[in-house]
Amino acid sequence: MAHAKRGVLLRAYRHMLRREDLEDCYSQATLELLAYARRGGTFADAAHLGNTLELRYLSRIRDLRRALGGRSPIQAALASALPLGGPEEREVAVADARADPETLVLLRNELRQLQRSARQLSADQRLVLAHQLAETGAGEFCRRFGWSPDKYRKVAQRGRARLKTLASIDDPRVPFWG
Repeated sequence: MAHAKRGVLLRAYRHMLRREDLEDCYSQATLELLAYARRGGTFADAAHLGNTLELRYLSRIRDLRRALGGRSPIQAALASALPLGGPEEREVAVADARADPETLVLLRNELRQLQRSARQLSADQRLVLAHQLAETGAGEFCRRFGWSPDKYRKVAQRGRARLKTLASIDDPRVPFWG
């Protein structure tokens, strides 16, 4: 029965999925019915078996369409993926569209400059700015280190201003060809 209905069902639902996906769904439905029969399940007649096979097949199709529609991000990604090449396929050049090497280099350079500049801050200023980066909150910081809120605010304000000044100074190791 599975062999007889295969072609008919694949053609009947060809508008719903790619051929490979329809084949997978049909295989899953067939295996489900075989497992049901091995556990002792029976069907009234050949028409009942055919209808059950079609219902299971359609259920698998709906499940896969739902997965491709967003419930399963990995299935959606696989459905829109291109092959990277192989013996029969042509090679595909893979490029990360989000990568902007120039911007990344500039940001990394700026981060290194901030790191060098931060070493010139006082220990208290580095401590306060590190806690601000960690977003721990002024109240918790003041309780932990025994500072007043005013001292915290002033040290943080002075540390940010000094870091801004230090980071804006051009690196003397980089020559300017202007």
